[in-house]
Amino acid sequence: MAKTLPPFQSFLDEHRGPVLSFLRSMVGPDDADDCFQETFIAAMRAYDRLDGQHPRAWVMTIARRKAIDHHRARKRRPVPSDKLPEQPTHDRTIADRDSGLWDSVRALPPKQRAAVSMRYAADLGYAEIAAALDCSEDAARRSVHEGLKRLRSEGAGEEART
Repeated sequence: MAKTLPPFQSFLDEHRGPVLSFLRSMVGPDDADDCFQETFIAAMRAYDRLDGQHPRAWVMTIARRKAIDHHRARKRRPVPSDKLPEQPTHDRTIADRDSGLWDSVRALPPKQRAAVSMRYAADLGYAEIAAALDCSEDAARRSVHEGLKRLRSEGAGEEART
């Protein structure tokens, strides 16, 4: 007997926060909303095929692929001119203050970036990360560990310079 899925709106409400946090860490706060919309449009189209085993891992897989698509599309965009626009001055939010950390996370290799983001921005367990990344739980744990190790070594290097 097939498992009955909850209404899609309930699914979206349940997974909105973790998916948006994950996407902010993957593509930045400016582009996260667009990727979020693309993620849930794709999820809505495929919702009837969801097996119900790991719904958050399923939607995180879609989000991860949308983030990858975003980065690929960004590489194809025209390069800006010689003169850079001035940075806007405004009150900085907590997210803006932490942007240095998330810039470092975005600089990680793709699998480590996804694993660290899923673990800490979306608060997924290693089993769900493994399902989203299509790897073993040990490999997911290792990706998180290696990403954190790299972040710590870069942070330690910056502290030594100041």
